[in-house]
Amino acid sequence: MTQSFVVSAVEAVNAPRPGRSGWFDQRAELGRGYRHLPPSAQYLLAAVKRALAQHGIGDALLAVPEERRAVAVGTNHAVSGVHAEIDEATVAGEAHLLSPTAVPYFSPNLIASRIAMEHALKGFSLAVHTPRTAGLEALQAGLRALRSGRADWLLAGATESLPPESDKAAVTVSGAAEDGALALVVESAQAVRARAGRALGRVEVRSVFLPPRRAAVPGEARAVLTVALAGLGIPYASGPPVRLIGDGSPVALAAAAALNAEAEPAGTGSLSPVRALTETLTGGTRAGEGPRLIVTATAAGHVCAALVTPSTPE
Repeated sequence: MTQSFVVSAVEAVNAPRPGRSGWFDQRAELGRGYRHLPPSAQYLLAAVKRALAQHGIGDALLAVPEERRAVAVGTNHAVSGVHAEIDEATVAGEAHLLSPTAVPYFSPNLIASRIAMEHALKGFSLAVHTPRTAGLEALQAGLRALRSGRADWLLAGATESLPPESDKAAVTVSGAAEDGALALVVESAQAVRARAGRALGRVEVRSVFLPPRRAAVPGEARAVLTVALAGLGIPYASGPPVRLIGDGSPVALAAAAALNAEAEPAGTGSLSPVRALTETLTGGTRAGEGPRLIVTATAAGHVCAALVTPSTPE
């Protein structure tokens, strides 16, 4: 019998804004020893800390063997600022002034690794960096690994920092710059029930590729999306309501037309699709509503579809 997994916690951290209540304060939330970490790492660490404080989740995690705990994180611009600082200091001949705490984060994979080290998540540590779809793909990979028996408990999420002005490719692309993090805890439904915890709902994700040069070919987008929807158990054109987040590219426009959906603008990073997913989970299921399909499509041809089924409020 295949084990069922549910999302048991969702937390978001927004970038600091002076004078705004409810926004991220690194010193208050993380304490000493985190000041030189990239903002994206700080955001995600704080989001995870908040998630573990919910409904006994942190205590439940302690009962899970360390080798059965895992993390999967998506990001696009998490360490762009670190790269810019290293480049500028090297060109100026001042590399000796770089922070030894921050420099190791030239590798975006260390964002997930830092979470793994903080919480002894030894099952696997995965980082995904596909433009815009990274957060959903991280969740997809993490869920697949859970179902294959590689772990019993998953921390999934996405985190971004504002790209530096020197990153022309990021600052000129359509879409608002993203700055913040989202964390989701995924556990077995049985474990959540056993401790009388809260299940927000279930998520399934599938990813496919629509070659940009074929996006305008009649029927091509539909054929590709049919494969993704079939993987979610949804017949084409008869599934749940669709929320499509796109970058305005021909691929995104073709996907929107094929699904008869109005595209919402995506941000420059990977947060927007994950935020749409978490909004569906935390909004719950009202009378007459059911699952929702979150789709994102990018200029490079990457298309992700997430079937989100919120738990019905008791």
